[in-house]
Amino acid sequence: MRLQTKLILLICTLLFSVLTVAAAVVEYMVTSMMEDQIGTRALKVAETVAEIPEIREAFKLPEPSSVIQPLAEHIREKTGALYLVIGNREGIRYSHPVPERVGKEMVGGDNGPVLEGKSIISKAEGSMGPSLRGKVPVRAENGDVIGIASVGFLLDDINRWDDGYQRQLVLISLAALGIAMAGAVMIARGVRRSIHGLEPEEIGTLYMEKKAILESIREAILAVDRNGLITLANQQTMRILGLPDDTELIGKPIREIVPKSRLLTVIRTGQSEFDVEMMMNGQEVVANRVPVFNRQNEVIGAVVSFRSKSEVYRLAEELSQVKRFAEGLRAQTHEYSNKLYVISGLIQLESYQEAVEMISKETNVHQNFIQFIMREIPDPVIGGLLIGKYNRAQELKIQFEIDPETSFKDVPGRIERELLVTIIGNLTDNAMEALLDDAAAEKKVTLFLSDYGEDLMIECEDNGPGIPDEWAENIFRKGVSSKEGEHRGIGLALVKHAVDRLGGRILHEPSGEGGTVFSVVIPKRVEEPKKGEGT
Repeated sequence: MRLQTKLILLICTLLFSVLTVAAAVVEYMVTSMMEDQIGTRALKVAETVAEIPEIREAFKLPEPSSVIQPLAEHIREKTGALYLVIGNREGIRYSHPVPERVGKEMVGGDNGPVLEGKSIISKAEGSMGPSLRGKVPVRAENGDVIGIASVGFLLDDINRWDDGYQRQLVLISLAALGIAMAGAVMIARGVRRSIHGLEPEEIGTLYMEKKAILESIREAILAVDRNGLITLANQQTMRILGLPDDTELIGKPIREIVPKSRLLTVIRTGQSEFDVEMMMNGQEVVANRVPVFNRQNEVIGAVVSFRSKSEVYRLAEELSQVKRFAEGLRAQTHEYSNKLYVISGLIQLESYQEAVEMISKETNVHQNFIQFIMREIPDPVIGGLLIGKYNRAQELKIQFEIDPETSFKDVPGRIERELLVTIIGNLTDNAMEALLDDAAAEKKVTLFLSDYGEDLMIECEDNGPGIPDEWAENIFRKGVSSKEGEHRGIGLALVKHAVDRLGGRILHEPSGEGGTVFSVVIPKRVEEPKKGEGT
């Protein structure tokens, strides 16, 4: 059964039950009130009759009924009572609406209390049927009870009067039920619209799917309502905020969890904020903040997604390394293909001595370079990177040299090699790219690595055109580059980020040959920097 049908049936059944109970209560109250009013009326009439002097005096006559019957019938007709019966202490009637019953004994069996001097209202089966009556004692001048005055109204008449009220009550109840059914239909349709026509089972399935999706993505997701109360947060949010996984965030103010959050500003302005770099729990993150709108285009909340910037840089560096490895392999293949063609030609020309000398020369150069790398830079990751850069430089007809004074043996194990690869690789690439369009006859890149003292030093020098003055101050910002083309201005930004993570510093200055020297100093012992928070 659909939710809309269930809601209509539930609301209508509930209202029908309420109206039925209410109608029964009202009917009982009306009936009781009418009986009380009529009983009181009967009693008052009976008391008035019992106080009439003519009726008291008539009890002394030989034929009391000759005086009492006309008076009683006159009063009965004026008051609208069914009957007005007056009798003596023995219960013999002196008056009755049916003259033939005058002189006969009163029926009902409730005269006892009246003869004791009490006035009562009772229901009893009289000679004219079940009735509601008021009975009072008729007293002589000295106060003695000499008779009984009884005024009655048939219960059937009371029920007929009550039937009119019941019909009105039924009509009112039916009208209310009809209005309620129309309201139930409107409520059900409104609920259906608000949940986009989904059934409860579908909503439950979507909720579980949404929860699984939120937990499967690598980004942290956090949502708040218009009052700044958290409505959603996945486990990645807990990890980035440094909170235990079982922390209950739902319903808490965002400022209580993240004091410097800008989500309330986004809610107030309704403006999205994308790719905002910030610090959170000692981590660099990239955040995106988006307001949430309802159908009336009103801001009802905001969502922020953020991811550790180190992960972004790690992905970028992995891609850069793959690209460098591919370029190195391609350069080596290209370079050796050319040399193999030369050697093949020399052999075909029977210039065996020249071929042997060329092979020996190439072998010696590579062997010397590789032996130097293995001796002074024993780290295989950094060494492999430099061999790849050497092959790349050969292809580009660039002279790549490593300073003979280079020594990079004492590198602390806690310094991430990936960050060193990022620094050395991107500085070397940047230097080579600066020489590609340079018309200099001799293009040269020199790299110097040093592990002496308390710091690691990396210097990369080229003899290219240098850095224009207008770019000098912003050269480390992402997207800033003096070279034309897309996807520029990333390498030095990665270098700056890696240097900052290692607690070092980077400088650049013109070289003696007109190019640029980049100098990086990395302390072997790094103190954790102070960092702020915000979303």
